[in-house]
Amino acid sequence: MMKSSTYIRAIAASTALAFAAPVWAQVNETYDTGNGSIQVETVASGFGQPWGMVQLPDDTWLVTEKEGDLLLIGADGAPSEPISGAPEVDARGQGGLLDVALDPAFDENRLIYLSFAEPGPDGTNSTAVFKARLSDDGTALEEGEVIFSQQPKLPSTAHYGSRLVFDNDGLLYVTLGERSDAEFRGQAQDLDSHLGKVVRINTDGSVPEDNPFVDQAEALPEIFSYGNRNVQAAALNPETGVLWEIEHGPRGGDELNIIEAGNNYGWPLVTEGVEYSGDPINEGEATMEGVTDAILTWTPVIAPSGMIFYQGEAFPDWQGDIFVGGLASTALVHVAVDGDTATEEARYLEDLGLRIRDVAEGSDGSIYVLTDEANGQILRISPAD
Repeated sequence: MMKSSTYIRAIAASTALAFAAPVWAQVNETYDTGNGSIQVETVASGFGQPWGMVQLPDDTWLVTEKEGDLLLIGADGAPSEPISGAPEVDARGQGGLLDVALDPAFDENRLIYLSFAEPGPDGTNSTAVFKARLSDDGTALEEGEVIFSQQPKLPSTAHYGSRLVFDNDGLLYVTLGERSDAEFRGQAQDLDSHLGKVVRINTDGSVPEDNPFVDQAEALPEIFSYGNRNVQAAALNPETGVLWEIEHGPRGGDELNIIEAGNNYGWPLVTEGVEYSGDPINEGEATMEGVTDAILTWTPVIAPSGMIFYQGEAFPDWQGDIFVGGLASTALVHVAVDGDTATEEARYLEDLGLRIRDVAEGSDGSIYVLTDEANGQILRISPAD
């Protein structure tokens, strides 16, 4: 990707906002993608390690910060004071306040859903889902309740998963990490544990009657798929209504998977990655009978987080393609989709050196990315003209 001659990077002075960082870089750049130029600009700044974002019907945004604050971002890009009523979180390591999603009927009920690291006894925790009503003035969460809590709770501070995706029937998928440690991760293959799973629940936390393991003794009925590692990128394919996800591999082997009911995706029995030490994982198998193979893998890893299938009018040539944030790759990764096949097309924004934590499509057809920094930003990507 060649950068055009238009390149502006301004350093903004500190703001008066108590929760904003003293200084941050405002991005305003134009890139030649090889198929037209794109403009990348900062629309909001000063977040403390943001994790998830979602656009409201009035074009404002909700943004989560890992330490536990939920913020409302106005049309002028200014964050609100923290919204009251958010759940208590365990913000150690990779934990904290994580993803945010709107109820499919948000226009009528103003319900939102938050995933977070829920504290447990003796330093344990697990991924949980909190449901609440956003007050009419956007300052408070009302009638909040935890509708799902991953079991078992463990003394780990890594691999929470935590993406929230609604399907076309209004059912909620929750991605759950396997909590990283070798002593825990084998539970990704166990149906009596939520570790390393994608679960599917109703909006009240109950279990859909057609979940694949509801009639299997000792299996947790919420489970939809298993053998997943740490899914931090997930989106519903608009053509098929099926969940696609991209999960972190270890040292190598990030995977793009199509999630089907009851399928086993292999972790930790099957992976193209190795231990961070360089040692093989199990027998180092790349495929196995009874395991659903990934349709695309990355080695070296991109460290995926946040994902959309683009549907907007601003970039008609990109409709139906995937855009996923890269933490390690510091890139917005463009994946071309043709039916059930996928190929990496390009990477954007790499030279900014910013960890991209979440990706969203705005009502204007622009692509918005959230950077995972001490001074996090929302960047808007739109046609340069």
